[in-house]
Amino acid sequence: MTISRSRLVPALIYAALSTAVVSSLGMLLVPSISLEMDVDVSTAQWMLTVNLLVGAIATPVMGRLSDGPHKKKLLLSSLAIILAGSVIAAAAPNFLVFLIGRALQGLTYGIVPVTIALARRYVEAERIQPSISTLSVTVASGIGIGYPLTGIIAGTWDYHFAFWFAALFVLSAVLIVWRLIPDGPDEKALTISFDFIGACYLGLGLALLLLGISEGPKWGWLSAGTLACLILAAVILAAWIRLELALRHPIINLRALSNGDVLLANLAAIGLGAALYIGLSVASLVAQAPKLTGYGLALPLFWAGFVMFPLSVGSFVANRIVRHVAHRTGLAPLLPVGALLMAAAGTLLWFAHTQLWEILLGMLVFGLGMGASYAAMPALIARSVAAEELGSSVSFNQVLRTIGSSFGTAASAAVIAARSTDAHQPSAQGINTTFEIGAILCLLLSAALLTNSLLKKHTART
Repeated sequence: MTISRSRLVPALIYAALSTAVVSSLGMLLVPSISLEMDVDVSTAQWMLTVNLLVGAIATPVMGRLSDGPHKKKLLLSSLAIILAGSVIAAAAPNFLVFLIGRALQGLTYGIVPVTIALARRYVEAERIQPSISTLSVTVASGIGIGYPLTGIIAGTWDYHFAFWFAALFVLSAVLIVWRLIPDGPDEKALTISFDFIGACYLGLGLALLLLGISEGPKWGWLSAGTLACLILAAVILAAWIRLELALRHPIINLRALSNGDVLLANLAAIGLGAALYIGLSVASLVAQAPKLTGYGLALPLFWAGFVMFPLSVGSFVANRIVRHVAHRTGLAPLLPVGALLMAAAGTLLWFAHTQLWEILLGMLVFGLGMGASYAAMPALIARSVAAEELGSSVSFNQVLRTIGSSFGTAASAAVIAARSTDAHQPSAQGINTTFEIGAILCLLLSAALLTNSLLKKHTART
């Protein structure tokens, strides 16, 4: 059974946008949460950490379940839990209850793989590739809209209203999915046993890895807590890899990594995710930092979110371009092109970030590069794996993006913490160094991707 793309894909995009709306409740609101709930900033940052940890566990599980027959039920159940988390966070009387709400919102990380699996199943064959590309960049495009909305709502009223808005948006997504997505089980899906042991190993290993990365700058990279998290994560993930390779139906088919396109997409997910979040997190700091720092733009919360808007514009434009050129050039060349654009954005911000127009231009070019890269990744995976493995394969790519983002956020936090002023503001040198790290990472990744592309062309000719 196939459904007209004119109804199905917009419904899936709307559901995926819930991820962007919830994600926008992160970095901008940490200072507000710290003030309103009377906790220090480092404690308030757990609103980001707990959301990320739950997302790391939920994403691969939801990805594998989306390969099964009950895709619509999975999407509706996940959105219902996210809705409950949004309401709890909005009405929370204290920080502990607020964190429970943020933890439930962590399921948003797994929404995109589920929507992609639904598109792969129900959209007409000739429309699948552009639909998957569009869904992949929906979150990136939506963040550029979600941040300004969060800034406007929280700046005009307070953070409670921002979370109530998220709850209303997710509720509307539930109603749209219930009305427009096909009912009943997917009769073409394989009915296989779920890899519970693999899910536990992967969830625990990723949670420890991301906890160590996220809290390393605060705990100290050589502290007992950080080292314990990272060592245990390495041991558990190594055991998970051994288990998955021995199973016929693992939670993630690691054998698919032997395909060059899949491996390339996953390696790029880590590197580009790290570079992107270095740029986003530091640009957000620059936007709100006071002018006396020498680099700060001193934008109030109401306007600070608009700094991300060009990111949305760039990723939307790039996705439209990808649709027109992919059938001529193929998807593989789009990945290095996207990485080059992100390298250009990172280099621009490295050398010029003290004026508002420089930040806005950097975000626009970041969006163009991100739109091209993120559109290419899942499409490369989709054409290289069996339909019944798509959900788990795309979710693994999403997990690697999250890990890369965590590396980027942790790296920027570590550099800035080491180079702060007496007033506890990031120093100009710390900002420069962090932007430099992001730019160099993008340049190295671009060089690797271009080299791989040239080698493939040479091999094809000979």
